[in-house]
Amino acid sequence: MAPSYKSGAAFAAFSLALSMAPAYGAGIDIERTLKGIEDRYNRAQTLDVAFTESFLSQGRQRVEKGELFLRKPGRMRWQYSAPAGKLFVSDGKFVYYYSPEENRAEKMKLSVTDDMRAPLAFLLGGLEFQKDFKEFRAKSADEGVFITAIPKSDKYPYSEVSFLTTPDFTIRRLVVKYENNSTLEFTFDHEKKNPSLPETMFRFTPPQGVEFVDSTNQR
Repeated sequence: MAPSYKSGAAFAAFSLALSMAPAYGAGIDIERTLKGIEDRYNRAQTLDVAFTESFLSQGRQRVEKGELFLRKPGRMRWQYSAPAGKLFVSDGKFVYYYSPEENRAEKMKLSVTDDMRAPLAFLLGGLEFQKDFKEFRAKSADEGVFITAIPKSDKYPYSEVSFLTTPDFTIRRLVVKYENNSTLEFTFDHEKKNPSLPETMFRFTPPQGVEFVDSTNQR
């Protein structure tokens, strides 16, 4: 399983912290770029985007794909096509993970889960502005601007977070580098803002015959 990070604001915090931390990127207005990203996603109520998730560790790479649905407040559904049937669902209070390959489902509290997918709710304005990062670097890329943020504290397991944003402030790529030299990367495509997403999409009932583990009282 891929490494995870503890702070739900880890990917979002750099937007406010920018004003208090050094930023490097000749000819690039980093503050304007981050503000544009924040405005874009804070104004959305729902989001539908295709994703590819790649995890590289010790020379081995695992690639998974699917569709991500987000709805304020705190609701998300990672619906995998590869591996088919895999799910990661949040109803805003609890997180449910289901793996058909393992024939197992688990329920966890959203507030305590350290799974790497949970903090990506920031794409829908789930921002808790923290002073998590001490330095920001930017460079021009084919599709827009590539920004790297260096954490201010060593309490997080990652050494840096990078993301690619297009001129209209759409996030197309996120890269997390961990202290153990492993890398987790997300790419996003075909983003749809404010599609109609029924509440039932963010509920989970374990399929019949699946091992179900309720971890809500264990943490």
